[in-house]
Amino acid sequence: MLKLCAHGSPNPHKVSIALEELGLPYETQIVDVPNGEQFSPQFVQLNPNSKVPVLVDEETGQTLYESNAILLYLAEKTKRLFPADPEQRWKGLQLLFFQAASIGPMFGQRAHFSLFAPEKPSYAVERYQKEGDRLTNVLESLLMEREYFLNDYSIVDIAHFGWLWCSTHQGFSIQSYPNLSAWFDRIAARPAVQRGVTIPLPLPDFTPFQAATHR
Repeated sequence: MLKLCAHGSPNPHKVSIALEELGLPYETQIVDVPNGEQFSPQFVQLNPNSKVPVLVDEETGQTLYESNAILLYLAEKTKRLFPADPEQRWKGLQLLFFQAASIGPMFGQRAHFSLFAPEKPSYAVERYQKEGDRLTNVLESLLMEREYFLNDYSIVDIAHFGWLWCSTHQGFSIQSYPNLSAWFDRIAARPAVQRGVTIPLPLPDFTPFQAATHR
């Protein structure tokens, strides 16, 4: 049995989507992130960086953190959702690193300074808005005349969708990016994705934060 320790946020949703796509039996354990449960000694033993998600594979005794590492583990465990062809595999690995190193951190900082920071310094807001726009343009170019980031639907799509799902709910529109918008709608229509973004919890309601930025 697999156990997913998670909360309702982009990186955990990547893993829950993959689990649903792969049809693997698993159970969830909600980590009360708003109240700091991720810093408890019990959770730190699972992930010394105190972040969700964590996946525990009770069959193999393997405990994994870092969402893209978990995605790779699940793909290798099932031999699905990631290419075996060396050229496509290396392309996929680069895109997973790109998502982890750029899309997640920069989209996160954009949301923090634009929506959540008690004070919103104009330099930081402008910096991360511009970087978010630049990265969105990169995604748009990567999807030029393509349905998916690789030849077929894969964990690369899942990894990016987790953050695009969150950022669009935060009010960062992708409607002016036709390739990315079409890709987003294609992924969002998948039944496993629709289930995954509710497990173990859906995203919070960002409306109050969005409203506060326009007062």
